[in-house]
Amino acid sequence: MNTQSSQTAFNEAQALIPGGVNSPVRAFKSVGGTPLFIEKGEGGELVDIDGNHYIDYVQSWGPLIFGHADETIENAVIAAVKKGLSFGAPTLAETQLAKLVIDLIPSLEKIRFVSSGTEAVMSAIRLARGFTHRDDIIKFEGCYHGHSDSLLVQAGSGMATFGTPSSPGVPADFTKHTLLAKYNDIQSVKKCFEQSSDIACVIIEPIAGNMGLVPADKDFLAELRFLCDAHGTLLIFDEVMSGFRATLRGAEDITGTIPDLITMGKVIGGGMPVGAFGGKKEIMSQLSPEGPVYQAGTLSGNPVAMAAGLAAIGKLKENAILFPILQKRAERLLEGMKEAALQNGIALQTDVRGSMFGFFFNDKPVKDFDDALKSDTKRFAAFHAGMLEEGVYFACSQFETGFISTATTDEMIEKSILAAKKVMGRIK
Repeated sequence: MNTQSSQTAFNEAQALIPGGVNSPVRAFKSVGGTPLFIEKGEGGELVDIDGNHYIDYVQSWGPLIFGHADETIENAVIAAVKKGLSFGAPTLAETQLAKLVIDLIPSLEKIRFVSSGTEAVMSAIRLARGFTHRDDIIKFEGCYHGHSDSLLVQAGSGMATFGTPSSPGVPADFTKHTLLAKYNDIQSVKKCFEQSSDIACVIIEPIAGNMGLVPADKDFLAELRFLCDAHGTLLIFDEVMSGFRATLRGAEDITGTIPDLITMGKVIGGGMPVGAFGGKKEIMSQLSPEGPVYQAGTLSGNPVAMAAGLAAIGKLKENAILFPILQKRAERLLEGMKEAALQNGIALQTDVRGSMFGFFFNDKPVKDFDDALKSDTKRFAAFHAGMLEEGVYFACSQFETGFISTATTDEMIEKSILAAKKVMGRIK
């Protein structure tokens, strides 16, 4: 496979952009090699600047549930662009998308749109602190909630502890109010509550997608809800990745646990930069200009992004039958990959939630971040490189989630399984 043009482009980019990329997850550092520079997307495929075609299981890290260049979304964006890119004033599309999302997610009563998932989470936590008049928060090892300062806390030893910054440039004072708990471990959460009586919120990915796909246990989430209620603490579901990917009506629909606030993004932008947070009226009413908790954004509710979101979510609502279809395709892909792994004496753990899937080169099931870290990342790197050679594009990290789109055909799934059998044989 010739990737000379990507290599040349990357060399040029590194001279102008830190690391040659505008987001670290694109850098291929954990798998080696040169990141591919993409020319275009076509349905379920990517085409790089060397003309190589790949079956795409990244789908822009989640938002493209209808694949690349979906005609419905494309037409909606073009129509919106012709009216103007941005006005800095209200448009009907904002209210229309708000109504559509609120109608689909049972616990949502009010919502505010922002421009990224990071911004959504940062704002939701500020709102929780303002509503409760408390300062501390609990997050979980392995859950990523964007790059705002108070959430860039390194994973601990498994014991609940006050956090320390995991990035230079983040003052310790910014993270001293962040407590760490262990995913799927209610005892670690209880220890956090024992350490502090000033906890404003607990934030969790109910379907974690940033340590690989690791869903929270139903019983764990139910106990988490009980603890939050007992301590007057808000529960925030971070569904920036899982929202409208795992299910049409939010994680609460499949877990049975109702959060106080939800953060969203990805799919509700239809491929455009969008984030959102919402929840109960009594909490959201504390947000400016209705209440005292300040949050603002010049491009929040951007008309082009709203048009893309309306097209994407509207299409999902009209075609809810897609979710079991996409799940079956994801299950078939992982079933084939696991069979290929077993034939070659390779341990592989897999999981699926709706159109999200994950796999670990690991001897044991993965229930938390410690488990994930025991995966064979060198084998993953070899697998990743081999699959690229076979024309299959997976996320360039063992600790990311894969995505199926409606443009991912059964033929693509079978082709990917055949590729996996070849590659597993080479890396055993």
